[in-house]
Amino acid sequence: MNTTHSTLNESQSLDWDESISALIDGEDISFDLDNLDNSYGRQVWDTYHLIGDVMRSDELAIKPSDLFYARVSKAIDAEPLPVAPARRLGLRQGLSGLAVAAAVASVVWVVQPFMAEDKVAPPVSAPVVASQTAPSTELNRDYNDYIHAHRQMVGARPVHLVSYEFGANR
Repeated sequence: MNTTHSTLNESQSLDWDESISALIDGEDISFDLDNLDNSYGRQVWDTYHLIGDVMRSDELAIKPSDLFYARVSKAIDAEPLPVAPARRLGLRQGLSGLAVAAAVASVVWVVQPFMAEDKVAPPVSAPVVASQTAPSTELNRDYNDYIHAHRQMVGARPVHLVSYEFGANR
């Protein structure tokens, strides 16, 4: 099977080169060695072995000179620096700050009644009437019985409620 490189199309050539590479690496044992019996096959075989020899041996590799390093360094210095476009600060940043402020204000507005103490000052201008009497204990007892019955009907709750009983009535 004498196959020359000129009769191989590009995809077959790539597959063939990969097969030779796999054969040299010890991965492909199904490759037919008779395919190497032409000038192109020998050239590819020699090239792959030369590459392997250079990779394994420092003596065969060409040492770059100081001039080479200087040229590479100069070429890197001559390249333009990558510049990112300026970041646009605009409406988006302003709106995000406004959203945060609105969220804080709404939390304060909702939480404030719960955090405030129940201190209600009596009006200064209203005179104290001596004829007002304290609520009767009978009214308090009826109210407490109603609250107690309501709690029994509602059942257990995950939140403990404060008792509204007055003094030593219960």
